[in-house]
Amino acid sequence: MKKLHSLIFKTFIGPFIITFFVTLFILVMQFLWVYIDEMVGKGLDALIILELLFYASANLVPLALPLAVLLSSIMTFGNLGEHYELVALKSAGLSLQRIMFPLIIFMVMLSFGAFLFSNHAWPVANLKFASLLYDVRTKKPALDIQDNVYYKDIEGFVIRAKNRDEKTDELQDVLIYDHVAQNGNTRVIKAETGVMTMSEDKSYLLFTLKNGSLYDEMVGDNNPFYRSTFSEKIIRFDLSGFNLERSDEEIFKNNYRMMNLSQIEEQTDTLRIMLKARNAEFINGMKGFLILEKDSLHLDGNYANVEYNPNWFDELEKAKKVQYLNWSLNTVRSMETFNEAFVSDLEYRDQFISKHQIEWHRKFTLSIACLILFFIGAPLGAIIRKGGLGMPVIISVLFFLLFHISSITGEKMVKSGEFSAFAGMWLSSFILTPIGIFLTYKATTDSVIMDTDFYKKFFGALIPKKLLLKLSKKDG
Repeated sequence: MKKLHSLIFKTFIGPFIITFFVTLFILVMQFLWVYIDEMVGKGLDALIILELLFYASANLVPLALPLAVLLSSIMTFGNLGEHYELVALKSAGLSLQRIMFPLIIFMVMLSFGAFLFSNHAWPVANLKFASLLYDVRTKKPALDIQDNVYYKDIEGFVIRAKNRDEKTDELQDVLIYDHVAQNGNTRVIKAETGVMTMSEDKSYLLFTLKNGSLYDEMVGDNNPFYRSTFSEKIIRFDLSGFNLERSDEEIFKNNYRMMNLSQIEEQTDTLRIMLKARNAEFINGMKGFLILEKDSLHLDGNYANVEYNPNWFDELEKAKKVQYLNWSLNTVRSMETFNEAFVSDLEYRDQFISKHQIEWHRKFTLSIACLILFFIGAPLGAIIRKGGLGMPVIISVLFFLLFHISSITGEKMVKSGEFSAFAGMWLSSFILTPIGIFLTYKATTDSVIMDTDFYKKFFGALIPKKLLLKLSKKDG
């Protein structure tokens, strides 16, 4: 029995590892395609790009892992069925559940590992990824001076070159505006040619100019003007602003995606207390408006007449009536504005709490999804009895799309307030669990749900024989 379990485990683990990394690679390439415009032209170091891709791949594990489990389980049991190994094992008295036993143990361990990853590694990866992506987005583009284009990314300077020799990388007809003193175009350098080189530590750009002039207009009452010529002049530009500056990760730590279970629970309790206090503030504010409305009816100070005389308003002068009506109208408008602002704020706070609850449930949904998809993939592979990358891939994609679409739909319904966090985040599990139970039952009882001959006989029994004879005569 141990040899059998070892054989089944070895048959499964190879396709699982391959499909996991292939799926992860495809998802990372999709990420790279989305963010490629923000990385190109910024002179990023290869290690920075690899670090960003590493954290991005960690973020994509919740998508790659369930798909790898589903595909590899279909492939494994499809291969066993295709080579009649399942038939041999069942004829020896082994049930499908007994054959699946070593992989069930492995799936339980994998689900526990997925939970640990979601609770500990995933928040850290999200934090590192968000911080590094922000730094990449805010980094200045690499130094690139084009023909007849004013280059302004070096702080304090504007550079224009008429032509750039592609062979010697020499700039011709160079014009530099020095704005360091922030006095406008009062200092201008013009040269026939120029060559750019980097300092040894790459923190400065050395611009060697030849055969040029310097124009300097002094700021003052008489605005004296100076002009000097040079045969060679070296200008040093500080390039520290072009380096990738790493942000403090503490800035991003308060985001719910960067928290583990205990941190999310603590933050959610705090948000609920704040929401409750905000509700009390809203009620007190509305009471204040009601008191103000009541006081607005006593402008003449005669409380007795207003309180007990039902016809007090009809007895007032026209000017007094207009005054009361304007006062009441302004109060109602203020109440409406106050109410709309508070309702919007309360809805935002409630949605923010829902987002924390979504992340709390997400820590568990990944683990359960791996188990559910295994109990869909393994019996489905035993039913279709097809291995390789043909039919298993098609079926895996269909079931994974069902899982992914239902997960996204449930999450969106939670954010819109239509579902509770529990119902929305576990929607995919509620849909797929009955399918897994049904397929496991059918595979255990040697179902024929994938047998085309069965469906021909089934539908043939439903169609009258006379109709079949007529159709056969027409074909003849």
